Amino acid sequence: MAVDAALLDVDGTLVDTNYQHALAWYRAFRRHGIVLPLWRIHRSIGMGGDQLVPALVGEETDQEKGDDIRDTRDTLYQELIGEVEPLHGSHELIADLKERGLRVVLASSAPEDELEHYLELLDARELADAWTTDGDVAATKPAPDLVRAALDKAGTESAVMIGDTRWDIEAARRAGLETICVITGGWSEQELRDAGAVAVFESVDELRERLNETPLG
Repeated sequence: MAVDAALLDVDGTLVDTNYQHALAWYRAFRRHGIVLPLWRIHRSIGMGGDQLVPALVGEETDQEKGDDIRDTRDTLYQELIGEVEPLHGSHELIADLKERGLRVVLASSAPEDELEHYLELLDARELADAWTTDGDVAATKPAPDLVRAALDKAGTESAVMIGDTRWDIEAARRAGLETICVITGGWSEQELRDAGAVAVFESVDELRERLNETPLG
């Protein structure tokens, strides 16, 4: 079924950030006396900090230390953000979707300064129709707030999410949307299909090549 808009997750989908995020969170937790295996942190990347911290260390620790951990993570990630690169074909994917007459919203809960950096990397400021930041949502993925905020900016309920993690799929499903995934965030094709993705691609370039096989075609 054809749709009117594409909602594009940014971190891990358009820009290669998931492992930098995992490392920043690892260092932030460790700085506050909590040592977690990196693989566990990576599995929660895609959630915002409001969801990630309690998911990993529980509600009680989140209440005691969560805000300090999140603040520390923000500082530490700024030391790594200069290493971030766009995933190959990301700018072109946005252009392809626009050429097909779709409205394109970059659906992110990143802080505004991080999102601004990604817009520059993607050369997407004049290309995307709109974007979201952490200021647009009360709760991050897997809550549906981000997807609903992106739908509002798209001006339609007829849309498909493009993401890279289970959390994108869950948030979109709770907002009534299907999700197309790429495995660039470190989740396997089978995991994403089991979570409910309607299609999974190895890369942004493969998604571009096979757009006609998706609801975005």
